[in-house]
Amino acid sequence: MSSLGQKIGTTVVTALTLTASGIAGAADFGVLGGAVAEAKPIFDARLRYETVDQTPLAEEADIQSLRLRLGFETGKAWNTSLLAEAEVITDLGGSYRGDPARPRDLAYPVIPDPESEEINRLQLVNTSLPGTTVTLGRQRIVVDDHRFVGNVGWRQNEQTFDAVRIVNKSVPGLTLDATYLNQVNRVFGRDSPQGRYHGDGVLAIAAYQLGIGKLSAFGYWLDFDPESGLTGGLDPVRSSNETFGARLAGERPLSKVKVGYMATLARQSDYGSNPFSFDLDYYSLELTGTYRQYSLTLGQEVLEGNGTIGFATPLATLHRFQGWADKFLTTPANGIDDRYVSLGYAAKGIARLDTLSASLVYRDFRSERLSEDLGDEVDLQLQAKYQRFVALLKVAFYDAHEGRTPAAYQDTTKFWAQLEYVW
Repeated sequence: MSSLGQKIGTTVVTALTLTASGIAGAADFGVLGGAVAEAKPIFDARLRYETVDQTPLAEEADIQSLRLRLGFETGKAWNTSLLAEAEVITDLGGSYRGDPARPRDLAYPVIPDPESEEINRLQLVNTSLPGTTVTLGRQRIVVDDHRFVGNVGWRQNEQTFDAVRIVNKSVPGLTLDATYLNQVNRVFGRDSPQGRYHGDGVLAIAAYQLGIGKLSAFGYWLDFDPESGLTGGLDPVRSSNETFGARLAGERPLSKVKVGYMATLARQSDYGSNPFSFDLDYYSLELTGTYRQYSLTLGQEVLEGNGTIGFATPLATLHRFQGWADKFLTTPANGIDDRYVSLGYAAKGIARLDTLSASLVYRDFRSERLSEDLGDEVDLQLQAKYQRFVALLKVAFYDAHEGRTPAAYQDTTKFWAQLEYVW
């Protein structure tokens, strides 16, 4: 049997064994038997081709990879359900550098989708308390627009958290959300030196639905432990911080145009074991107008830097922000000022497709401190959905502006072709 077949087989056997064990254990218990009988399967397959051309590296990176997620979610027994999900990522071919924490394949750009097999999610969900959901175990956590906490769902191996999360909605219009986490399972996989972040993290959010939109206040306390072999900018201790902020997001009809708006303000300071001392600000503003199938978005996002360290969001889905070329996954020491404009198209029932969408984004980057030129970027995406299949083409062009942009930033082009099936 091929390596791919062995991995798929192992994953299927694991999922079926867990299910069978649950059924056998439930034979003598009517409540448990009912929960197992109501179990729903989880199946998600994603086939992707990605290529990266980055100056001045000698080689162009490319990879063909397949991700499979298999698992199940039971019904409730004593107001508690179980979700178990295994994940396999297989390299079908290509040449690339899979992990910037490992000094190998240095002639190639980084594509952080290494082969791996692991438990992606394993969680218990309890709803015994009125209006309250408690989730315990390895879980997916996404807050608002992913800017501070997200699952990095773009990568083949998503980011999950070993945590306990309590969400209360017993008061109409009010959501209270509190999480304690002690491990972050990052996109690089368990075999990478930076595949796990350990330490103590507390996430607290209070959100209230107003007439003009959803108003959220948040506080995040992250104290990461040093990880063996990680130094400099890769050391998670440098990302330990406490962050407080507020966010307002809503939309209003204006004649035939729907106007959406978002504003976020935050303040960040050093916390826990962080060796640096800093107080940095963050703000973002975005305005979107939608007319029929067409949309136009204008926005600005600013993360401060003090010349030594920049505002950090280590738990974010960073690919969603500051360009799909991923040039600013770590905020520059002088911060970043990202100004962007986006054109979008979204329609239903085109030909035999359920939905068809396209987007074009232009971004201009400058440092927040000293106003240095950090280049610009053009991103394009085309996506189509047919029943349970989603196909995507996506490209990013980052231009470093020779002679004006710091040498750390170089021209980069990335391209993706992807097909996904979700049961």
